[in-house]
Amino acid sequence: MAAIPTGAYTAAGASPLLHPNSWLRVTSARFNFRVRASVSTAGGSAATTGEQPPTPPAPLSNNGSLRNNSTTHELEEKTLTIKDYMEWSKDMIGCGSEGGPPRWFSPLDCASPIKDSPLLLYLPGIDGVGLGLIKHHKRLGRIFNMWCLHVPVTDRTSFTDLVHLVEATVRSEHHHAPRRPIYLLGESFGGCLALAVAARNPHIDLALILANPATRLRESQLQNLIVLSEVIPEQLHPSMVKTLSVTTGLPARVAVAIPGNGLPLQQAVAELFRGDVAFSSYLSVLADVLPVETLIWRLKMLKSAAAFVNSRLHAIKAQTLVLSSGKDHLIPSPEEGERLRHMLPNCEIRRFNNSGHALLLEDGFDLVTVIKGANFYRRGRHLDFVKDFVPPSTSEFDSVYQPYRWMEVAFNPVMISTLENGNIVRGLTGIPSEGPVLLVGYHMMLGLELVPLVSRLWNEKKIVLRGIAHPMMFQRLGEGRMPVLSMYDDFRFMGAVPVSATNFYKLLSSKSHALLYPGGMREALHRKGEEYKLFWPEQSEFVRMAARFGAKIIPFGTVGEDDIGQMLLDYNDLMKIPYFKAGIEELTDEVEKLSWKLICCMEGS
Repeated sequence: MAAIPTGAYTAAGASPLLHPNSWLRVTSARFNFRVRASVSTAGGSAATTGEQPPTPPAPLSNNGSLRNNSTTHELEEKTLTIKDYMEWSKDMIGCGSEGGPPRWFSPLDCASPIKDSPLLLYLPGIDGVGLGLIKHHKRLGRIFNMWCLHVPVTDRTSFTDLVHLVEATVRSEHHHAPRRPIYLLGESFGGCLALAVAARNPHIDLALILANPATRLRESQLQNLIVLSEVIPEQLHPSMVKTLSVTTGLPARVAVAIPGNGLPLQQAVAELFRGDVAFSSYLSVLADVLPVETLIWRLKMLKSAAAFVNSRLHAIKAQTLVLSSGKDHLIPSPEEGERLRHMLPNCEIRRFNNSGHALLLEDGFDLVTVIKGANFYRRGRHLDFVKDFVPPSTSEFDSVYQPYRWMEVAFNPVMISTLENGNIVRGLTGIPSEGPVLLVGYHMMLGLELVPLVSRLWNEKKIVLRGIAHPMMFQRLGEGRMPVLSMYDDFRFMGAVPVSATNFYKLLSSKSHALLYPGGMREALHRKGEEYKLFWPEQSEFVRMAARFGAKIIPFGTVGEDDIGQMLLDYNDLMKIPYFKAGIEELTDEVEKLSWKLICCMEGS
C-alpha cells in the first residue's frame, strides 16, 4: 500500500499531482486517511502551510464505494479497544507511509464538523503513530476539524524541531482564523509538546487538553527506563520493549479487551496467555510500533522535553484541562496534575481514579463528554454558553444519566401535564415541542426533582431542558470550601448556564426550553417547617423577558419529595455547632465574593 496523490484530497488551489502542500489518500483494510504532506527543513523537521483541505468526500468502503447510512451507523456503534489500536498501528506503519519527516493526517471516519468548528491538533505519546484517538474519531470529528500528528518510527526529528513543526501549523492556522481557538490535545509526551508550543506563543488563543502529560520524570518508570538505556549493554536493549509493556499495565488491559466486555478477568487472562502465543504476538506488535532504536531515541528526547517545558511553565497563559489517571504506573499523573493546576493560571483538572496511562484508549472513557462537561468547548475567543452548546446524542445522554437512574427506581415519579384544550394527561405531552418555552417551578429539598424532570423530557420528547443555575457551578475562587467544579460536569453537559440577564436573553432568543427556579439555592436548602414554601422575589422580571420573545411560560409544582423524609439538622441547628458554623461562614463568604466578581465582569464587558 502506498500514499496515492489524488485531486480530491489536495489543498485548495494545489495541483492534483504530488505537491508538498497536498493532502494524500492513504488507505488500508481498516482505515482511510487524508495525509497532509510536509516539507523537510534544515533541522530535519517538517513545515506545513495554513491552507485548509477541501471538504472531504463521503467515507469510502474497502471497495471504494460510498458507505450507506446503515453501514455508517454500525461503524459508529462499534467499540474499539487497545487491541484495535495495536493492530491499526501495525497496519499504518506497514501501509507505505513511513518514509519522510513527521506529517499531519486527518481520519476520514470523522463526521462532518459543525459550522465554525475549531481546529484540534492531536499530539501523540512516544509511539508517535497518532492513532491514540481511534475510539473518539467520529464524535470528535463532529465538533472539531481534527488533525493528528504522525512521526514515522525511523524519524529522528529532535524535540525542538517538533515544536517548530507544531508551532508553524498553529501560527499559520491562527493567521487564517484569528478569532477561533486552536486546541492542542497532548497525550503523555505530546503533553510536553503542547505546553512547549503554548509557552512560545502566549499571544495565540490556545486551549490545551493534556492526558497524563509526561512533564514529571522523577519517581516515574520512564525515568528508570532512561537510566536503564544508558547503562545496559546494547545486546540487552530489546528487553526494554517488554519492560515498557509490563510497566504500563498494557498486557492486563489487552487481556480484558480480547474476549470482549463483560467476561471475567480470569477467562480473559487464560485466553491471552494460552500457550504464551497471544502475549508474544502483542509484544511483537508493540515492538513494531516502538523498535528498540526508536524507543531509546524517544526516551532521551522525552528527558529533554520535560526539562524544556518545566523551565517555561511560567510563560504559559493558555486555558488548560488536565486529564489525570489515578492508576498510572508509568508516571505519577495524580501528583503532576495537581502541580500543573497550581502552576498554570487558567488550569482545571479532571481525575479518573481507576484508569491507567492509556486513558484515551480505555473502555468507558468518553473524551467528548469530558470536554463538554468541563465547559471546555468554544468556537470563539470567549465561551458563549448558548451558542457554543452542542446538544447530546442519545448515547451521550444515556451515559451521563446512568449514575442517576436509581432515582427513578427509588422515587418512581409520576408526571402529568395539561394539553391546550385543558385536558390533564399522564406524561409530558402537554409540553410544547417548539420553543421558546420557560418552565418555572419551585425546589424541593436538595432539588432532587430536577433529575427526573430533565430525563423524562429527553426520553419522551427529546427536549434538552437548559437550567439557569448558580454561578458556583461554573467557577470557584482558589481552594476554599466551595465544591470542585467537576461535581457539576453533568449539569453543564446538559446545557446549564450561569444565571444572568444576558444568558436568559440568549436562551429565549435561540428558542430554547429554559428552566428557572426563582427561589434558587435558598429554596433547595430550606429549613425545618419551610416545606413547600416559596422564596420568590417580589418582582418577577422573567415575565417581562419571556413576553418580549413570545415564550410560553409553564408553571409547575412538585409534591411528595419533602414528605419522604424528616430533616434532622438544618441551617439554624448547624450554626449552633462551632465546627460547622466556621465552615458555613467561610463558604458563604466565598460565594458572595464569587457573585461580586461575576457581576463586575459582566458590567466590565
